[in-house]
Amino acid sequence: MSMQRFTDKVVVITGAAQGIGRRIAELAAQEGAHLAVVDRADEIDEVVATINTQGGEAVAIRADLETWQGAESAFRQAHERFGRVDVLINNVGGAINFKPFTEFTETEIEAEISRSLMPTLWCCRAVLPAMIKQEEGVIVNVSSAATRGIHRIPYSAAKGGVNAMTASLAFEYAEHGIRVVATAPGGTEAPPRKISRGTPEAQTEQEKAWFQAHIDQTKQSCLMGRYGTLDEMAAPILFLASSDASYITGSVLPVAGGDQG
Repeated sequence: MSMQRFTDKVVVITGAAQGIGRRIAELAAQEGAHLAVVDRADEIDEVVATINTQGGEAVAIRADLETWQGAESAFRQAHERFGRVDVLINNVGGAINFKPFTEFTETEIEAEISRSLMPTLWCCRAVLPAMIKQEEGVIVNVSSAATRGIHRIPYSAAKGGVNAMTASLAFEYAEHGIRVVATAPGGTEAPPRKISRGTPEAQTEQEKAWFQAHIDQTKQSCLMGRYGTLDEMAAPILFLASSDASYITGSVLPVAGGDQG
């Protein structure tokens, strides 16, 4: 295995302003990647500045990936800068509300799907034509072990869609030399979020109990009984993105301490 697995590779990472996405970007830069880091938050400038100061090469692309226009613009900018995209890591997503399904409103359900399914769908659609032309490429989708969990059913449905998309795209585009894979992270220990997901603060004891229940279920479903670190989440993603995983496609790899999702 080479620890300069991304030398001369152009890697696009979405949702890279914080958390898992930021850590993926930092580690990929250390392995020689030319990075386009995409987010709609201003904090992405700090990520890029840190990487470039440390000798890496990264550019920031601001885009709202919940829309086709945002995804198309992001990949047009990446191509204008680098001329190609070798790897796409779809990391945008995250549950917003935590409560029984019958408590979700229509607007809340639509917001969960827009956040955790549509960016991956749009970005795959935006990047594939160029990868087909290149006759090679890798897409790594970040799904979730919460496809089997409580109090975030619309989010679970969105990530189930990501899993189905991963399998079907792998089937459809293998003949073009394109691999499509995914990881399914479990609970993750991360620094306090700089950018809120928009989760409303629990106001009642019932709301606090609903939120705590999803945390308890996540830990109980994990054989190791703990959350993973950012490095434990990023490492499998980068493995799948690299040529070390050249004979893996269509798979969703659980990264949740034994929780198979």
